Amino acid sequence: MKMEISDRDFLIFFDRALDGMSKIVGELGQEISNQRPNIEGVNSPYAVLYHCVSLTNYWIGTLIGSRETKRDRNNEFVAVGDIKSLLTSVETLKKQVRLDLQNYQGDQPPTEIPNVEYSPMKNYTDWNQAQVLLHTYEELAQHHGHIEITKDILIKSKPNS
Repeated sequence: MKMEISDRDFLIFFDRALDGMSKIVGELGQEISNQRPNIEGVNSPYAVLYHCVSLTNYWIGTLIGSRETKRDRNNEFVAVGDIKSLLTSVETLKKQVRLDLQNYQGDQPPTEIPNVEYSPMKNYTDWNQAQVLLHTYEELAQHHGHIEITKDILIKSKPNS
């Protein structure tokens, strides 16, 4: 059985994941969004959303849209900054991805072999663009869950909560 992923179907879930993360960061506000829970290895909501913007720019922008993107993956997880700017970058990203997907051909290979430093999966040589979309959504959905849990931890650990 052959399954195809349309860019239109992908965008429904893509938007939901990014909008959900953006809503949380916005509701938490500047100070709390930039905080890390006191749990080793847990990132701030800001850093996770920043990472999601970066990973999407790479996976869809470079591998489907043929845009040159630069990443510093390690620094994505320690990023701090202005949430208004970050939320604006999410909206800009959503518009850009729609442009990138004008080149989308699900059964065709990505425009280049994915960088193995960006994922624990090492065999990308037989990937197609539909798999790139699925992987991007996999990452966004996973990180949406991370932000949800982190929000709960940060709110519960606030004084007077």
